[in-house]
Amino acid sequence: MSVKMTSQQPAPLLGRLRELRFGDILHRVVVYALLIGLSLIFLFPFYWMLLSALKPEQQIYQWPPKWFPDPIQWSNFADVFSNPYLPFDTFIKNTLILEVGMITGRLLSCVLVAYGFARLEAPGKNFLFGILLATLMLPGAVLLIPRFILFSQMGWVNTFNPLIVPAWFGEAYAIFLMRQFFRTIPKELEESAIVDGANRFQIIFRIIVPLSIPVVTVIGILSFKDIWNDFMGPLLYLNETDKYTVSVGLAYLNGQFDTQTHLLMAASVTLMMPTLILFFIAQRAFVEGITMTGLKG
Repeated sequence: MSVKMTSQQPAPLLGRLRELRFGDILHRVVVYALLIGLSLIFLFPFYWMLLSALKPEQQIYQWPPKWFPDPIQWSNFADVFSNPYLPFDTFIKNTLILEVGMITGRLLSCVLVAYGFARLEAPGKNFLFGILLATLMLPGAVLLIPRFILFSQMGWVNTFNPLIVPAWFGEAYAIFLMRQFFRTIPKELEESAIVDGANRFQIIFRIIVPLSIPVVTVIGILSFKDIWNDFMGPLLYLNETDKYTVSVGLAYLNGQFDTQTHLLMAASVTLMMPTLILFFIAQRAFVEGITMTGLKG
């Protein structure tokens, strides 16, 4: 009797294995189908923008739409950057000046402040850190008028100073990310450096910063993206065409009475490429920096 029972046991076991294998395959099929479907949905606006950038203007408004330009009009890109009234080469140069000044100031100031919150002991440190995080709740629009009045009284309107100088006084979100990352670095490394005679600045720039390349990369990429896409700041403080940035110049392609959509799309495709290229080059460090900022060693 026992022999018959043992001989019948493998059948249900194989059935369960088949069910598990089928369930696993079905789960993967559903997950990949959702990922592919959502990816196509999110990529469609980019495809349509690229398609419109290569079409003659009259084809953009055709119905049913043409899913491939005929003919491909590469001259749209040349027409955008040869417009004498919108010198995009000057706009790009101005934006790069802001990128260098603001990213340099933000990284230096945030590294110093974040290290203080992560490592140094001071009365009320946690309370001050809470106040710093509370500033993230303030809408940017609330500060527009007070800041404009302040910079106007200082004579900084129509200069890059109102955009560059505040970046040298830190940024709450960047300080938070760096502080969280710094806390994952073992304190023994700093103690060994202190025994060898290193001061705090040497510890920060020779030990902490080299070990924090992922989070520094995250802050750099996010800052580059924010500065490159910033529209309100340059529009508010800059009044002359030779000081405009790419976002303001791009807005001027959307005219009051007429919009040349094919040129607007060509400029949009060109000006979004630097941020895409930067992200794909540094995406590994970007993901690593984001995932490690919540860990504490």
